[in-house]
Amino acid sequence: MITLSDHLKSIYGQKIYRISLSSGCTCPNRDGSIGTGGCTFCTAGGSGEFATDIISLDDIDTQIEKAKQKVIHKLPSDIRPQKQRFIAYFQSYTNTYGDTGRLRSIYEKVIRRDDIAVLSLGTRPDCIDEEKLQMIIKLDQIKPVWIELGLQTANDHTAERIHRGYPTSVFDDCFRRLKSADIEVIAHVIFGLPGESRDDMLATIRHLAFLSPPLDGIKIQMLNILEGSFLAEEYKRHPFPQMTMEEYTDLVAEAVSILPDTTVIHRMTGDGPRNLLISPKWVTDKKRVMNMLRRKIAYVSADT
Repeated sequence: MITLSDHLKSIYGQKIYRISLSSGCTCPNRDGSIGTGGCTFCTAGGSGEFATDIISLDDIDTQIEKAKQKVIHKLPSDIRPQKQRFIAYFQSYTNTYGDTGRLRSIYEKVIRRDDIAVLSLGTRPDCIDEEKLQMIIKLDQIKPVWIELGLQTANDHTAERIHRGYPTSVFDDCFRRLKSADIEVIAHVIFGLPGESRDDMLATIRHLAFLSPPLDGIKIQMLNILEGSFLAEEYKRHPFPQMTMEEYTDLVAEAVSILPDTTVIHRMTGDGPRNLLISPKWVTDKKRVMNMLRRKIAYVSADT
């Protein structure tokens, strides 16, 4: 298993921290273009509650400096902050949705900064047309660009239930187009979506494991039910069972063992803002979750 931290250290010789930024984009799942009203698990913040809220091009440098201050305190005492480099992660909503010229101006200004090592764009596979693909290719010629695609599940029945708004075939096509341009692709997966069995979740992992060329990276997290989402209202009316920490860590350990050795594990757990989190509460104990994951992954690896 290759962790993101180890992967980046092998390339840059230091730990690279992610800073969450906002491009000011919306999402076709929210503005009426698709008409589903938004993915049911997504809050008003567009899954970017940790991003700063400055969104104008003139203020993008200020936004970066503000975001950097949130992680500077994590730096080891022997590292000078001015020498630290970062991943510029545009997380909120759909960051290839909107006017291409405006987006190109923002992303080019960011990627040309000396303190930015990687530009990472969270987006939807149905929002990368040829114009956006050419923008990404040109940016990638300056510095690495990662495209983070929100798949969540390969099960189209579940996708309809959570109002994802596109079939899995669209993800597969987008993946192939990005990889044909040699762009690094990271898939987002959520375990614990309503109605999904353990077999359904592992089927999503197997779908990703058999992509050709191999998937570059993956983010896995437990479904967080957050205040302000459609799912929160559904859960309050009809609570559905959620995995325990033990069940979740067992599943992630098996999932990691299925993926190609070259797929970088960007995330194995995640926790939303505590003031919005309804369930499950155990995700907030991130240190305990990670310790349990490491033990189980080591056990699965030794057993195989």
